[in-house]
Amino acid sequence: MPSVHANVPSNLSEAREAFLASPLRGGSSSRPLAPIALFVYNRIEFVTRTVESLLVSELAPLSDLYVFSDAPKDAGADNTVRKVREFVHKIEGFKSLTVIEREQNFGLNKSLINGVSQLCGEFGGAIVLEDDVTTAPDFLAFMNLALKRYADEPTVFSIGGFNFPYAPPVPYNLDAVFSYRFHPWGWATWGNRWEKADWSVGDFREFIVDRGRRKRFDRGGNDLTWMLSRQVFGKVDGFWDTIWNYVHSKYDAVQLVPVAPKTYNIGCGSGVHGHILPFEQPPLSLERNSEYRLPEAGQMDQHYTAELQRICHRPFIRKLARNLVDAVSFRQRAPLQAVLR
Repeated sequence: MPSVHANVPSNLSEAREAFLASPLRGGSSSRPLAPIALFVYNRIEFVTRTVESLLVSELAPLSDLYVFSDAPKDAGADNTVRKVREFVHKIEGFKSLTVIEREQNFGLNKSLINGVSQLCGEFGGAIVLEDDVTTAPDFLAFMNLALKRYADEPTVFSIGGFNFPYAPPVPYNLDAVFSYRFHPWGWATWGNRWEKADWSVGDFREFIVDRGRRKRFDRGGNDLTWMLSRQVFGKVDGFWDTIWNYVHSKYDAVQLVPVAPKTYNIGCGSGVHGHILPFEQPPLSLERNSEYRLPEAGQMDQHYTAELQRICHRPFIRKLARNLVDAVSFRQRAPLQAVLR
């Protein structure tokens, strides 16, 4: 089992020292660094690599790790879940370790929403990872610095660790960019943003017939409205991130993402919600940065937005979305269900 001694490296920069001294939020319950929420199920081969990559960070010994372990869905998963739980209870190298074992199977949506809500309620924010996401050595530094930098910026709802493969504009002298698309491969948020989410999407009917709201949502990719519709009508499960993306759009908010990705998904094509990617993930950098050139809130880059829409464009979506709007507008339940198949 990999282990890291809990001592502060002596070569931290003055900027990092000042950062470590500043709390995530004010009040007696504040902590220097955001807690890390790690969600695991039954993939021991992935969770070991995820934890090992986190331990490379020099901020790991200063960070509290909370592991949320879902219960087996059926008897066939008993053994693999047990192996994962045995492993996570032996993790060393973080400031503290708390393992929450679900007694019943929650599923990804419920487990993650409940876990993030718990940490946001207690600490005011959290860094979130699933069990198949490995991280760069400076992932924790980037996430914590950005959480503090944009804590009082209401249009920034989350910090992301992943970025799509795209050619940055030349010149571009910043280390991060704002995105209209939320991406869940390693991310962080604040409690006062997370609490705005309505996980039932109670205003979906008003949204789907409002062309302006749909257009605003689809700035992050023309597939978003379609994916939200399938989630709302029960055609898919586990897409909490699409709803969270919708919350960003509803409040005209964005996610900050690094130009050079800080995370890499090693589980694509596996697991309950795994799928094959339509693009190649950029490799992770092994650099250990502690200072970042970050954009001002509201500073959107048109080149990146255009590249994002190009990468996330699905040619068949427009006609399907139009049929969906027609079905909802006329309250024709049967055609609506048919178009969502």
